[in-house]
Amino acid sequence: MSQSSLPLERSAPLPRVRARAGSGEGRPRAVSRAVAERVVALLAPLALLALWELLVRTRVLDPRFFPAPTSIVNTFATLAATSLPGHIGISLSRAAIGFALGALPAILIGVVMGLVPLVRAALQPIIGALFPIPKVAILPLVMLIFGLDERSKWAIIAIGVFFQVLISTAAGVANIDKIYLDVGRNYGAGRLATLWTIALPGALPMIFAGLRLGWGVSLLLLVTAEMVAAKSGLGYLIWQSWQTFAIEEMYVGLVTIAGLGIVSFWLLDALESWLLPWKARP
Repeated sequence: MSQSSLPLERSAPLPRVRARAGSGEGRPRAVSRAVAERVVALLAPLALLALWELLVRTRVLDPRFFPAPTSIVNTFATLAATSLPGHIGISLSRAAIGFALGALPAILIGVVMGLVPLVRAALQPIIGALFPIPKVAILPLVMLIFGLDERSKWAIIAIGVFFQVLISTAAGVANIDKIYLDVGRNYGAGRLATLWTIALPGALPMIFAGLRLGWGVSLLLLVTAEMVAAKSGLGYLIWQSWQTFAIEEMYVGLVTIAGLGIVSFWLLDALESWLLPWKARP
């Protein structure tokens, strides 16, 4: 009996060895999966464009309303050498100024709302009443107040961005674990120190979520404002193309806005990774 029990005791550590071997084998699979996801992310849009080109050439889609991607690329190259860079620069400057005017006060007020319950109780009904109002609906009022110049475009963008960032910031600060605030008070942290060292870092993930939403809203409102009262910008390009039935140019404006959105989201992701190195990202 004692001799037969020895092999059993020696074989007990074997599952641990297999578990380690299995964990080592899992790493190449994770790398290959990441590569596969990147390849799929690249090939899926290309496949969609190829299908679009095929449907246009086979006359399944009407080229008057859905021009082939190759013709859009040719028009894009022509506009890129003439007027498109100017439209992009003007639109980006308008969006950036309006975004800053709306996001900065929203972050400050959102942090205060998250830290001070009385302020949150006072402002929540007002925000709940104003936030659902479509910002496009108040564009005529904004133009009456600020006129038809750049200020009206900055104002409508700032209004739309403000609510997105404010709500996300207030929620991020309110959801900070109370133990961190208690530790700060125990170490004698004042209100300003609590804001900069606890509230802002703890709410940064939610703040960046609000910034992404706010930037998307800023592009939407920018195009709308430029369609109504502007003589330059991507919204003006799209509207002018529609009026002259230059469908390829209209698609160039749409594709340019989509490209700006993708690049700006990449930049926000890079900034978030730099400011939040402790946050795991997929």
